Amino acid sequence: MAGVRDDSPTAAELVAAYAAGTISPVEATTAALEAIRRHDGDYNAFALVDAESALADARAAERRWRDGTPASPIDGVPMSIKDLFLTRGWPTLRGSRCVDPNQPWDVDSPAAARLREAGAVLLGKTTTPEMGWKGVCDNPLTGVTRNPWDTTRTTGGSSGGSAAAVASGMGALSVGTDGGGSVRIPAAFCGVVGLKPTHGRVPQYPLSALAVLAHAGPMARTVEDAALLLDVLAGPDPRDPFALGPLATPYTDELGRDVTGVTAAFSPDLGHARVDPEIAAAVASAARALQDVGVRVEQADPGFPDPYDAFDILWCAGAAKWRDVLGDGADIDPGLRAVIERGLTCSAADYLAAEVERVALGVRMGEFHTRHDVLITPTVPIPAFEAGHDVPPGSGLSDWPRWTPFTYPFNMTHQPAISVPVGRTSRGLPIGLQIVGPRHADALVLAVARAVERVHPMPGPPAAHATEPASTS
Repeated sequence: MAGVRDDSPTAAELVAAYAAGTISPVEATTAALEAIRRHDGDYNAFALVDAESALADARAAERRWRDGTPASPIDGVPMSIKDLFLTRGWPTLRGSRCVDPNQPWDVDSPAAARLREAGAVLLGKTTTPEMGWKGVCDNPLTGVTRNPWDTTRTTGGSSGGSAAAVASGMGALSVGTDGGGSVRIPAAFCGVVGLKPTHGRVPQYPLSALAVLAHAGPMARTVEDAALLLDVLAGPDPRDPFALGPLATPYTDELGRDVTGVTAAFSPDLGHARVDPEIAAAVASAARALQDVGVRVEQADPGFPDPYDAFDILWCAGAAKWRDVLGDGADIDPGLRAVIERGLTCSAADYLAAEVERVALGVRMGEFHTRHDVLITPTVPIPAFEAGHDVPPGSGLSDWPRWTPFTYPFNMTHQPAISVPVGRTSRGLPIGLQIVGPRHADALVLAVARAVERVHPMPGPPAAHATEPASTS
């Protein structure tokens, strides 16, 4: 196993080094490309790598830094973007054999456009399950993506390629999507930070078939880096009718806010989930540690029953729209085919009833947050399981949402939610803690997450598993 990259520079460290002249964007990009060359055969995190384009972008960024005119706080940072985002000049195949690569690819999604404007160095596109349909990362086109902490284990999904890339030093940042946990699940399984912002905070185009659930957000090794990337991604776009307005204050300006007096409800199981004992202990320890910086932590559940049935209708009915893209091709992931077929049986009345439940859940959480500023839970109740399976082998579970009860409810409510690594199991697998805030309270969620990093940092990888430091010369 090649291992995770606990030693590679963060985005914030890179831009500080660019400003000081001790590292150049070309050197950082060359190191990231070398990491991809050496390690992506083990992890299969990238669906596409474009070294020539990346180095051209890095040289342009190097000139801007040399002239004292960087385009943004992430100018020259090597990073990736999930293969669900339209990215001009590159095919967006969405992990599917049914998407024709031989068509014009001349439109940037809002995320891709903003990264270019910011001077980010795009290394390539990361893997996704077909159309991003499930909570693990394998597809008929590129195969199985594997966890850098243990290549026999899943990365989680659907932004599994992005999580593996960031965890293993193949770029400092990545952008993922999250319709039911797809940023937070792989962040937890791969030991990185993953933020699902308030719905509409990061605009999307074209809108997902799962638009009522779909979010996009940053993946990084630190909360600071996630905030840096969110500052670039956030803001309106006329192509997204759900997009929120401009930022009043950059998220990075609020990371250091005093969290003394913040009230946090710690719910170890949301009142109904079964949690692995090692995960439960690590998350409880991290929640308690927040009291050291003045956060008032008390155990409390939001009090809602598992909304799986309503989520399943919203998910499957939305997925049925993918048939317009995929047709009835024999190469479709069989699990996705089953979801599409289930969605085609949903009536308008079924969908509207699920939507009523979704809205009621949002109202309940809004009321809950009048008493508690944030909610803390495990991100996922189990450690990463064997790669190549949609559910843990032997679990008897019917489908992927059944093993991730802490993530999808907050897609339904449109709240910001972040996963922060807080420990490792006895087998060395990462554990994630989730922080959920009221809608539009992304800055608070980031500040509390930063406090978790300070008071309960995740231990690094064993020395035998760490890779060699990236070259900066």
